Amino acid sequence: MELPEPQESREAGGLSAPIALRDEMLAKGWWEMEASATLPSQTYAFHAALAGTMLPGRILKVVSICEGGKPLAILPLCRRSGPFSRWHAAGVRQVYEPVDALCRDGVAARRLAHKVVGLARPLRLDRVPADSLLVPALRHAAKGRAFVVARPAQAWPTMALEPDGADPELRFNAGRRSDFRRARRRADALGDVTFEMHEPAPDTFDDLFEQAVGVEQRGWKGESGSALGSDAAKGAFFRDFLLRSCREGRCRIAFMRIDRRPVAMQLAVEFQRRYWLFKIGFDEEFARCSPGNLLMLFALKDAADRGLRGFEMLGEVEPWIAEAWTQDAVPCLRVQTYPFNPRGLATLLAEAAIWGRQRLPRRLFRRGGEAG
Repeated sequence: MELPEPQESREAGGLSAPIALRDEMLAKGWWEMEASATLPSQTYAFHAALAGTMLPGRILKVVSICEGGKPLAILPLCRRSGPFSRWHAAGVRQVYEPVDALCRDGVAARRLAHKVVGLARPLRLDRVPADSLLVPALRHAAKGRAFVVARPAQAWPTMALEPDGADPELRFNAGRRSDFRRARRRADALGDVTFEMHEPAPDTFDDLFEQAVGVEQRGWKGESGSALGSDAAKGAFFRDFLLRSCREGRCRIAFMRIDRRPVAMQLAVEFQRRYWLFKIGFDEEFARCSPGNLLMLFALKDAADRGLRGFEMLGEVEPWIAEAWTQDAVPCLRVQTYPFNPRGLATLLAEAAIWGRQRLPRRLFRRGGEAG
């Protein structure tokens, strides 16, 4: 049985997100389903914060499969207004983190996929884990109803932690460990060095969050305008999301301090026995002692000591991460569906033309070179 839809939100496929996120029965069921989640971006806290801060002017929808009033599968979507706009997984384009449907099992994923294909608009899921239950379910549900295109997307870096709590510093070579010791000596020469890993309560969250935002603002992100303190919408999202997470005991805020002054910070969520690192930053004034690296090493050791299974760096696999920390990554896919209707076919043809124009100059250049 599907969730009853209020008359003002009725549209094929699910509830409008603002109404769905206020539905106490759906919210309670969503929280209960989080035991099946693999990503913090599948949680109710993530999407409630997102809907209230970063999706102005978007049409929002929570596509769900329910039985007895309890959800079995959930996929929050958003799109712009307009006759040819497509649905996107909510959150990917706003904070560029991997997002996936939350499904109890493969059967629920297939039911959800059938409903998603029935939305009659193109769909784009930009960073779905390659092992998502939804991907094969969409391929199956789309037979005779839509084209499905799946291509590799940007993976995210990950580090597995040893189950015996072995010192993660030992995973690095001798040269890298020497770099850590050199950085620590430089930090010690500047003052009293301390490290902190906070599990904030709601009444201590604001002060810790503001300190973290201040550290990031004093780094290169502040200069470039990409820091949370420079981006009101993104700053509001992370404040809301992390505050909701701290009420559930999941929020982590870490600092490195020199003479009590915060010089590096991390904003993270501990979820499914993994440390999910959303934001890092350090004060450029202290760059010579590599405070960001020293805090990363501290956070790795803290996670290992507490028996966590993994350290998820999120973001993209950037060269500095591959060189300094890990070459392991979780593969993702970009999945696009084009329904067999005028809207879907028009979108497919338009994108095929764009792809063709992008390819054509390179082919002509190669042919010209061969002819010469």
